[in-house]
Amino acid sequence: MKMIRAFIRPEKEQEVVLALEGAGFPSVSKMPVFGRGKQKGLQVGPVHYDELPKTLLMIVVDDEDERKVIDLIQTKAKTGFIGDGKIFVSPVDSAYTVRTGEAGL
Repeated sequence: MKMIRAFIRPEKEQEVVLALEGAGFPSVSKMPVFGRGKQKGLQVGPVHYDELPKTLLMIVVDDEDERKVIDLIQTKAKTGFIGDGKIFVSPVDSAYTVRTGEAGL
């Protein structure tokens, strides 16, 4: 299993989530976050914005679905401008349902 964490523009959240649901990945956790990437914020005239709003999407998928989910997020979240976001992938050793104790997705 893989944990995919995608930091995307807030205005792209709905488009990405609907595309994930349509592709058969209905389980997505999302939260608003603030941060900065390589560009270290945004300069607009004399005003410097140190941290920018993003949406963090987290989804755990089987190994064979990793590439499909990444491609889908990249396609739907891309605007072509700096600040489109970043995707991180980590291994997941195990998962358990709290209510039942059942192992696996």
